[in-house]
Amino acid sequence: MFSFFRRIFSPPGTAVEAAPVAPHSSNAPRIYARAEHCISRAQISENALKVLLRLKKADFEAYLVGGCVRDLLLGREPKDFDVATNASPEQVKQIFRNCRIIGRRFRLAHVFFGREIIEVATFRGSEAEAPDQQVVHEDGRLLRDNVFGTLEEDVWRRDFTVNALYYNIRDFSVVDFTGGMSDHSAGVLKLIGDPQQRYREDPVRMLRAVRFAVKLSFSLHPDTEQPIYELTDLLKSIPSARLYDEVLKLFLAGYGVQTFEMLRHYGLFAILFPDTDRCLASQEQDFPRLFVIRALENSDARFNDGKTLTPYFLLAALLWEPLTVSAQQRIDHGENETLAYQNAANEVLGRQVKITAMPRHITQSIRDVWFLQQKFTRTVGSRPFRLLEQPKFRAAYDFLQLRAETGGADPELVAWWTGFQEADEDERHRMTAPPKGGGKPRARKTGRYRSRSKQPNSQ
Repeated sequence: MFSFFRRIFSPPGTAVEAAPVAPHSSNAPRIYARAEHCISRAQISENALKVLLRLKKADFEAYLVGGCVRDLLLGREPKDFDVATNASPEQVKQIFRNCRIIGRRFRLAHVFFGREIIEVATFRGSEAEAPDQQVVHEDGRLLRDNVFGTLEEDVWRRDFTVNALYYNIRDFSVVDFTGGMSDHSAGVLKLIGDPQQRYREDPVRMLRAVRFAVKLSFSLHPDTEQPIYELTDLLKSIPSARLYDEVLKLFLAGYGVQTFEMLRHYGLFAILFPDTDRCLASQEQDFPRLFVIRALENSDARFNDGKTLTPYFLLAALLWEPLTVSAQQRIDHGENETLAYQNAANEVLGRQVKITAMPRHITQSIRDVWFLQQKFTRTVGSRPFRLLEQPKFRAAYDFLQLRAETGGADPELVAWWTGFQEADEDERHRMTAPPKGGGKPRARKTGRYRSRSKQPNSQ
């Protein structure tokens, strides 16, 4: 992993290797004939081929473009297949009855084949040709852009050179205007156009740069990397619902640990999870960072094993330390422990949803996992039986295990609950019987398992 980060990170001030790709270059595209690349029609979705061939038959241009071409060149199976054409969305809909036009910011045609959707985008044109079709925010963000154009114009509206490669269904060649094939071979992620302007048009491109760099094991070109350090605050202008979607793409795709480290390197994690970042900064060598890393490793392993991922579990882990810090401060001021955790949860989640608009069912599931942690300490009488029946019991138990693995909970408590789940009914009753002599059972602590003396104050 460390060699990976040495490759993709370069500190501020790194010398620039080459000028950024300039829009509207006068150079003709480089055409890579079928014999010069590895893409085969056998690798392409049957439904995507249907769309390409029917557009071709209707005398329209039709290309595969974007991530699917990039991934096919890497020998990977694309998640989606996107098509670019000179047909308007309305013309696409005339050709395909199973089509729906969507989008406001960018109007697109979705062609439905059962569960598979082939996205068809009309070539986007130059903003100078139809400024009335664009809406630009005062900070430079592009809010609406429905300017249609030619293939040559469309290229310069895409984000990264490796995402601006076009597979032509007419002769099975790859069309490259930006040097994307060379960057692809070199493992370099480079923005098309002026990086400052492109990030201002859409600050989410900074998150996409991180996501693609990690996913592809590419390095960021110095010109693409340098502005990120100074433009992170632009993300604060992005709607919280969109940032929530980006967080899921960043952390639930099988490479969450590397993504987390890279986001922190550029200061982007602090924008997405400011409370968590403050806790990590003040306790870098202790429980919080170890717990977050372990939770991300757990999610990555589940993804790579083909298991289901639940966003609320990882989000509960990312926000756990801010919750415990806030709750402990309230307890120190005399607040009841249960009430302290409830109020702390309201406080932490209330701030976070303003940044990443988590749906209500997600925040409720996060609360369930958090509040069940206190109930695990009650191992006598009927309470363990009732806890076992809670819908979020398994997730909360896994959360308790993660805490114990990183010093945040008593391993003996985890062992007790593991045994309780595996025991038969008679054994469970023996395990939950009150202590002999009628003494009152001593409650276990619900906070961090490590000694408080080892935990520096986080605020």
